[in-house]
Amino acid sequence: MSDESSMTQMVDFSISGMTCASCVRRVEKVIKKVEGIDEVSVNLTLEQARVGLHDPKLLQQKIGEIETAVTNAGYKATWINPEQKLEDHSESDQNKDFWQWVIAGAFSLPLVISMIMDMVHPGWMLPGWIQFALATPVQFWLGRHFYVAGFRAVKAGAGNMDLLVALGSSAAWILSTVLLINYYFSPTTHMEPHLYYESSSLIITFILFGHWLEKRARHKAASSIRALQALRPDTVCKLVNDEEVIVSSDVMMVGDFVVVRPGERIPCDGIVSEGESAVDESMLTGEAVPVEKVKGDGVTGGSLNANGRLVIQVEKTGKETRLASIVQLVENAQASKAPIQKLVDRISAVFVPIVIIVALITFFGWWANGYLVEGLLHSAAVLVIACPCALGLATPTALATGCGAAARSGILIRDAEALERAAHIQVVGFDKTGTLTQGKLSVVLVVPAKDFNELQVLKWTASLSLSSEHPLAKALLHKAQEENLSLITPESFRVIKEQGRGISGLIDGIPYLFGNQKMLESFGLAANLLPMDAQGATLSWLVRYHNNQYELLGGVAFEDHLREGAKKAIAELQAKQVEAVILTGDNAQAAQKVADAVGIHEFYANLSPEDKQTYIVKLGQKNGQKRSVAMVGDGINDAPALAAADLGIAIGEGTDVAAEVAGVVLMRNHPGLVAATIDIAQKTRKRIKEGLFWAFFYNIIGIPLAVFGLLSPAVAGGAMALSSVCVVMNALRLLRWKAHI
Repeated sequence: MSDESSMTQMVDFSISGMTCASCVRRVEKVIKKVEGIDEVSVNLTLEQARVGLHDPKLLQQKIGEIETAVTNAGYKATWINPEQKLEDHSESDQNKDFWQWVIAGAFSLPLVISMIMDMVHPGWMLPGWIQFALATPVQFWLGRHFYVAGFRAVKAGAGNMDLLVALGSSAAWILSTVLLINYYFSPTTHMEPHLYYESSSLIITFILFGHWLEKRARHKAASSIRALQALRPDTVCKLVNDEEVIVSSDVMMVGDFVVVRPGERIPCDGIVSEGESAVDESMLTGEAVPVEKVKGDGVTGGSLNANGRLVIQVEKTGKETRLASIVQLVENAQASKAPIQKLVDRISAVFVPIVIIVALITFFGWWANGYLVEGLLHSAAVLVIACPCALGLATPTALATGCGAAARSGILIRDAEALERAAHIQVVGFDKTGTLTQGKLSVVLVVPAKDFNELQVLKWTASLSLSSEHPLAKALLHKAQEENLSLITPESFRVIKEQGRGISGLIDGIPYLFGNQKMLESFGLAANLLPMDAQGATLSWLVRYHNNQYELLGGVAFEDHLREGAKKAIAELQAKQVEAVILTGDNAQAAQKVADAVGIHEFYANLSPEDKQTYIVKLGQKNGQKRSVAMVGDGINDAPALAAADLGIAIGEGTDVAAEVAGVVLMRNHPGLVAATIDIAQKTRKRIKEGLFWAFFYNIIGIPLAVFGLLSPAVAGGAMALSSVCVVMNALRLLRWKAHI
């Protein structure tokens, strides 16, 4: 990526007035015309647009230009300030839609009743002027939105759902009004003609009802973000000169001390400086069991303090917190577009013009055969039944719901493309340490070479480890603390990559290296110090460069334990016909031990970060066939493999580097979430396919019926509204999903 493109800043806008996939495409088109815009993605379900600005310095200027461009296109755009909580106007919008539907229903009900009564007892139809009085407010007052939005679409050279509704309902109203005027002013007409006001009114009423149901469902689909945002308290209790002062959470700064009482949410990421309590982190990690926190433990903003008073020193606030990063990931996933949605958008771009052409052909076809009135009604039915609401809602609603359900179980999916890739995974490569195992190693054996003793080897290895965050380093430091050793901070510390895996540094001016078997062999040294009882342990070696040669000083054996549920997690993957493989920098004996314990049949040991990347590529090709591969890891050494895989999955307490390159981040250190990720991805993909099927099914069946006069405009309006509701409700079934681990 070039330097220029790397400057792109993502900005979010709330978009109101969209009703279908054609609206989405129209909004994207007008925003792209604004100079300095790199990319645009509009989401109908969330009613939001995500815009990439080429030059962040022009933020305020471009915000105004975008809002103006969208307004001129017939919609309304409002910049979403990331520093503020997103205001939720959906409830008031739903209430407005509800009452519009109720009023429209009240006007339409007498028309429907009289139509039914007239079918049973001819002559019971309401007088024409009463029908006109009831239908006209529905058509032009409650249905005015369709005319305004449809006119703007035509003015912009585009078509949308509103245009189809306006044309279809107007055809029935105009026909009825012409017949009514002709009856009252023509001296030759003595019998009041059959009018079609109930059709025009019911079209508007049904679609208003559909809009209300859609908004309710879309509100549920986007609820995960609002739930996460609600975890951040508006005020905090800050310690100022040992006094507790209530202040806004916005003024909280790094280094401050805040008090969190039982039942309150923790407002920041920080360290417990005083007190003990159980903290409920379920909304962030999906883990239902509260975690005990004592002095020195880290806490995460948004988690709930259960039963004790805590004093917390602030480490991160605002956009820097873990909660903010989670919200950002969920927003990115819900706002992004899956490849299948891009195809749907292209179809929608030509769908409305084609429908209008079919409606015209229908009208002229019936008129040519002497059926002018029928031609108007049947063409109106074509326009109404073909509204592409369901087509535009199928994919984004399922994506928003699926990503939200995953987030509640501690699975953060970066974007829609990652979700789609997860649904096709055939092979999963697992790092061993910290992924299938706990990563909390302990030193079980220190064996010195001749002329050295155990404490010397432990002191040198622990001294090197002072500058490392690796689990092996933590185990060595813990052991050195138990032995009360005085350690020396190394100089020129670095991580060894080119000769396998390890660390190096200067102690008292002499180079020391501590690493795995591959590093040792690269110096031409033999690893024959550790006895057979260390087989299956993680082995590392200490080497010194002295008198112009490398010499082996000793070896250290570490012991790790399997993560709870690791064996079950592998079994669940295998039940899904997904192959599991271990890729580790550890020795073959340690890898074999873990593989046997969890039921994995294939493993590769003594791998460098580059080797892992190479093996991920190889796993993607088997017997000349391309396979979709995921990599699960938690460390910097896993980052190249995570990036090379079709899907990178960073697990639990992994490093920021691993999380940055991964398409999925698991908030818990539980390998069972890997199978759960694939499961929710497959279920979401299934809901998308079902939604698109029903959207196309309604049109494929409905349009021919309307063309041949087998579908009235009123029934078409009901069917169109029903199709949208069916698609959205089907997607909302994902709300019941949760990871079973």
